[in-house]
Amino acid sequence: MDDALVIGGTRFIGRHLVDELLESGYDVTLLNRGTHDNPFADDDRVAHVEGDRTNDSALEAAATTIDPDAVFDCVAYQPKDVRAATRVFADCEAYVYVSSGAAYGREEIPKREGETPLEPCTADQATDDSRETYGNRKAEGDRAVFAAAEDGVAAMSVRPPIVYGPHDYTERLGWWIDRVNRFDRVLVPGDGTNVRHRAYVEDVASALRIVAERGEAGEAYNVGDRRLVTLEELVTVVADAVGTTVDVVTAGPRELEAGGIELDDYPLYREYPHILSTDKLAALGWESTPPDEAMERTVEDHLESDRDGDDNGPSREAEERVLGILETF
Repeated sequence: MDDALVIGGTRFIGRHLVDELLESGYDVTLLNRGTHDNPFADDDRVAHVEGDRTNDSALEAAATTIDPDAVFDCVAYQPKDVRAATRVFADCEAYVYVSSGAAYGREEIPKREGETPLEPCTADQATDDSRETYGNRKAEGDRAVFAAAEDGVAAMSVRPPIVYGPHDYTERLGWWIDRVNRFDRVLVPGDGTNVRHRAYVEDVASALRIVAERGEAGEAYNVGDRRLVTLEELVTVVADAVGTTVDVVTAGPRELEAGGIELDDYPLYREYPHILSTDKLAALGWESTPPDEAMERTVEDHLESDRDGDDNGPSREAEERVLGILETF
């Protein structure tokens, strides 16, 4: 495969995917609305076609003018988007849909492709755009991939959990980096042993390419860090990357109540462990970046940016009230 079309490609996962494809010798074209700054605007190796991916005519025009070997769909948020793309690009050598670990509909450890059931999706959910139906819509997108594969389309999906790394505009991990960088004491919800799988963005990008090149039509592939860390360990990994040390202070629901805080107010906290099996992807030859190395790159980018993720978690004022209560124990 030589020619790749990336639907999206300018913000986070897609941006890293373009870098990955260029490093692997692909000719790359972006298809998006042009509403975000294009980091590849001055790169002659990357072409840009402006169009709305929810408009079938824009997809059809791209298919005709570009005739890509591989299509990477980074911004399919409703099932109809996947159905349209797999129809329009039915003749390409690979169509890879960015799904999500949120597509899984049952709590088990680990969640495995083809074994753990997916979320259901009603007609109303399929056309919704709220956070509450995200997993349902991603699951239905997966089912659209499987249906297309049954019709002979080389369609596959990749399921990442929460993704982190340079250019992460969501700032969920950025909130924790900011806490570690600014304060000597960092409040961690629960007992610190919470585990929520995360995926380093460059590893997601390489997974997308590898699945396109070596994956099997009609299959889904989980992607995530091969070594997981607890929330307390995450704070330590961040501190090492920042070059500082912090005191980790854990607090349960009763203590947090002093600051009007709930466990779920913290980004990256999840009561039940969320762990994806990545053996299937690893069998294709995919490897993940060591957490320390991934965090160093992530922290460097965050500290160079003007982002602080402050809106993603409790205020420091509320946390100080909790810390004050804990000091009296």
